[in-house]
Amino acid sequence: MLYYLVLACVAACSALEPVQVLDRWSGGMKGRITITPPVDLHGWTLHILFDVPVGHFQIWRATVVWQNEREVAVRNVNYDADIRAGSTQTMDFTITADGTEPVGAKYYIEGIHEGPLGEPTTTTSTTHAPTTKTSTTRRPTTTTTQSTTITTTEDNLSWLGVRPLTNVDQGNVTGSEMAYDYHVALGLSILFYDAQRSGKLPNNNPITWRGDSGVDDAVEGHDLTGGWYDAGDDVKFNMPMAWASWVLNYGLLKFPDAYERSEQTAAMCDAVRWPLKYFLKCWLPAEDTLYVQVGDRKTESAYWERPETMDTPHKAYTVTPTCPGSDVSAKMVSAMASGYLVFRDVCGRPILADRLLAASKSLYTFAKKNRGLYSDCVKQADDYYGSTGDEDELATAAVWLYKATGHYTYLAEAIDFYNDGVAWAFDWDDDNVGTALLLYEETSLEVYREDIEGFIDVYNGTSVVTTPCGLTYIDRWGSNKYAANAAFIATAAAANGINPDDMKRYAMSQINYILGDNPYHISYEIGYGDNYPRRPHHMGSSCLVNTTECDVNDPGENPNVLYGALVGGPDDVDGYNDVRSDLHNDVATNYNAGFQGALAGLFHFALDDILPPSPEPVC
Repeated sequence: MLYYLVLACVAACSALEPVQVLDRWSGGMKGRITITPPVDLHGWTLHILFDVPVGHFQIWRATVVWQNEREVAVRNVNYDADIRAGSTQTMDFTITADGTEPVGAKYYIEGIHEGPLGEPTTTTSTTHAPTTKTSTTRRPTTTTTQSTTITTTEDNLSWLGVRPLTNVDQGNVTGSEMAYDYHVALGLSILFYDAQRSGKLPNNNPITWRGDSGVDDAVEGHDLTGGWYDAGDDVKFNMPMAWASWVLNYGLLKFPDAYERSEQTAAMCDAVRWPLKYFLKCWLPAEDTLYVQVGDRKTESAYWERPETMDTPHKAYTVTPTCPGSDVSAKMVSAMASGYLVFRDVCGRPILADRLLAASKSLYTFAKKNRGLYSDCVKQADDYYGSTGDEDELATAAVWLYKATGHYTYLAEAIDFYNDGVAWAFDWDDDNVGTALLLYEETSLEVYREDIEGFIDVYNGTSVVTTPCGLTYIDRWGSNKYAANAAFIATAAAANGINPDDMKRYAMSQINYILGDNPYHISYEIGYGDNYPRRPHHMGSSCLVNTTECDVNDPGENPNVLYGALVGGPDDVDGYNDVRSDLHNDVATNYNAGFQGALAGLFHFALDDILPPSPEPVC
């Protein structure tokens, strides 16, 4: 049957399809593409070929993925990925042509029509690697501006063999039952971010023991309310907040069906909107000023009380051309540029989306122009979130801007900033392996695939320590975080067709350990199941609502359940104590981000019936 279907498609789809010209003028045209596929499409990439060299291209209901002199490739937006056989979809576009009049255009769909040389189109890409760079995260050495005059022609990037991934194989094992309810854990994780909100809370606030707090956060009348408290305190650090934001956005964009089927899309849109609107307040482009921290943990940690009753004035800290912070600036660009895609394609808030994109573009320019590590200048951050480099942040920011705009200059800069090699970790200070995933999605280049595979190989036992019961162990501070972040990288890699079944098994081994496959048979996510930590290091959770008397050393259980929080985790021999003052019971917004993305990925595979059997628990 498949043989005859292929023959029918070849007969029907062999020629390039004409583009309807709606309008022409000197130097441009408006056209319409009408797609009527002979087979069902679940994600598609379309190429438009012009008779003359063309310039600026704009299309509606699709996203530009690359462009050269006479050809533009576009792909579906999330909500238009599926087109039924025989149904019709139209897309309008405009194009400029440097003073000449395009007399015509044709198009083809990858995998359906034949390409311009009469050969069936494929998604295989050339894999020429760029010049090797060092694998470390480098500190900026100058404050000179990175060039932005790269022209977006085929000649500039032809050596890359750049082609975006399409229709990748996510694995072919027989689907199995989930060992744990990943969708339940996913919903709980969103509640943790609700508990971290600062500012005036909305009427639909689901955390009954949280109230308005930090409502006076302002500098000389400039409103800085909103955002998330970092951990169990009442300080807002933009560096980890921005990292958590873009990772959460990536998980939502990568696995939207997981959120939809678990009925969490609306809740997730509310959750990620909170830090993004705060970031918009933090960036003052007319003044070349970016607020990067509100509060000082050293001076405020002496007080253990609810954020709602805190009356100590919060100080705010900035980066400027004279106090540069390209690392935190670029991190916030990633948050807002990915947020643009989330609110354009998933959450249906186009006005907010446009504001986020405009802010991310200007902030990216500011970051490139003013190179430096923010914690060298903002000393109040150094002991907690001190930065080690800015090139990973700049690379991530550039590739998110490329995803958001389709402008090739951003992709070229992302490739230039990226330091290839196996990353030590994926966390708030090291974007590299996450950036490799994003770049691999846009280019299919082997250099990025190798870095992703190398990272998981290292984490899966080749050199990184594993606890006796199976948790990948990188550091005593947030051991669960590092394992969960690696699990997220593995799920995204699997979705991108990189060793999908092996990647899924590794991700399950780590997430299942966190949810119960450990020697205590507890869930390290609070609220999942009946056996979970009762004393997380968290002021709001540990203090009664109607009193100011609260003691971090109180041996009793927290009176307020911090649903969804992922606690720090065990030591290198699986040891764990449910004690509030123990670092293993710390919580933070950056602990949950990769964890939530991994949960979404595993639930996505379960929905598609391509989840491998769960690994047997070691203990």
